[in-house]
Amino acid sequence: MLNLDLRPMREKDAAAIDRILRQTGMFTPAEIDVANELIDIYLHKPDQKDYVIVVAAEPGVDAPPAGYVCFGPTPATEATFDLYWIAVDPARQGQGIGRLLLAYAEQESVNQGGRLMIIETSSKAMYLPTQKFYERNGYVVEARIRDFYAPGDDRLIYTRRFS
Repeated sequence: MLNLDLRPMREKDAAAIDRILRQTGMFTPAEIDVANELIDIYLHKPDQKDYVIVVAAEPGVDAPPAGYVCFGPTPATEATFDLYWIAVDPARQGQGIGRLLLAYAEQESVNQGGRLMIIETSSKAMYLPTQKFYERNGYVVEARIRDFYAPGDDRLIYTRRFS
């Protein structure tokens, strides 16, 4: 059983999240820059409604994040949400933290009237564990855009509908 708190991201979590993103080895420098841009928007524009960022951390005021999720309503849609980022400290992977974060994002989306969650990822072989994680959690590949990221690197668009 996980003994982790889920809480809104705070300013002091930013460096730890950046470290997690870099240590996973799953994200390019450009992708990490985008993730950090969304973190900056979340932390410094309190009126924004596009992004929700939550961290999983051991109970306690100063506990560093073990992982995080960033999600939000998809602009110009009716009740569709995007899961933008989900990452877990490599030392903590395989403990159910990713599932906990994903379930939180799903439930919060449903609480806000969400009916559909969209997740995009790469088709590269190194992302096979990520793809299987989404599939184990009820997501299906709704679309594939060939050569989207680069030649031979397709964009996979996963969806899950909530009843």
